Amino acid sequence: MFGYEEEFPLQKRQRYVAIILLVVFAVIAVSGCAPDPSAYKPIDREHAGIWDKYLVLPLSDLLDWFKSFLGNYGWSILIVTFLVRLVIFPLTWKQQKSTKAMQELQPQLMKIREKYKNNQQKMQEETMKLFQANNVNPMAGCLPLLVQFPILIAFYQAIMKNPHIAGSSFLYMKLGEPDPYFILPLLAALTTYLQFIATGAGDNPQMKIMIWIMPVMIFFLAYQFPAALSLYWVYGNIFTILQYVLILKPRKGNVTQEGTAR
Repeated sequence: MFGYEEEFPLQKRQRYVAIILLVVFAVIAVSGCAPDPSAYKPIDREHAGIWDKYLVLPLSDLLDWFKSFLGNYGWSILIVTFLVRLVIFPLTWKQQKSTKAMQELQPQLMKIREKYKNNQQKMQEETMKLFQANNVNPMAGCLPLLVQFPILIAFYQAIMKNPHIAGSSFLYMKLGEPDPYFILPLLAALTTYLQFIATGAGDNPQMKIMIWIMPVMIFFLAYQFPAALSLYWVYGNIFTILQYVLILKPRKGNVTQEGTAR
């Protein structure tokens, strides 16, 4: 889908939607997650809104429940991060599979583009035939993003608004305070970089700048935020990397050639 100077209309539309979603999420994450005393105020259960009542509070209670068994919120955050990612994994898998399929179809898409460069209608017809033959929906990767973001933001708020987490410690750090030794910010930045590499973003010229900008941004954010949130970022990044490395292995020889012989 990316990495070429010219793209098909459908691919352009998907790229623009993905960019818009990324920008919107970044704005929400940065503006809504900025360090603020009110962010640490516990939720009033009796007057909680729909968002807090059905998303944030259940996640917060789950963190408390696992802490009662594991004895520490650091391990509790790890388990709940895993469970949250496990719940949204079908959506993530569908999104990543669609992106992978689109990347594998690029050589055939370019052949179609070259062959029918003077006939836009025929180009679109052959492109859609190729998509259908390989069960690929070029827009399939967008909807899962919309579903994932609210869940991940709710988990962030569950950590920030749980007063017990703010007063606890894990290893050398206090979870309610930034890591004074830069270890977690560095790990958050490193795992963010490795996540880009593992997902193949380095193969996309348009994303190469993000490979360097995002880790730097995450480092400075993690340095300002409580260690509990930095820990969540590190756990989440590791889980995403493992998804790509262990589950979404490159497929070979399974892309149908239909649509290129015409």
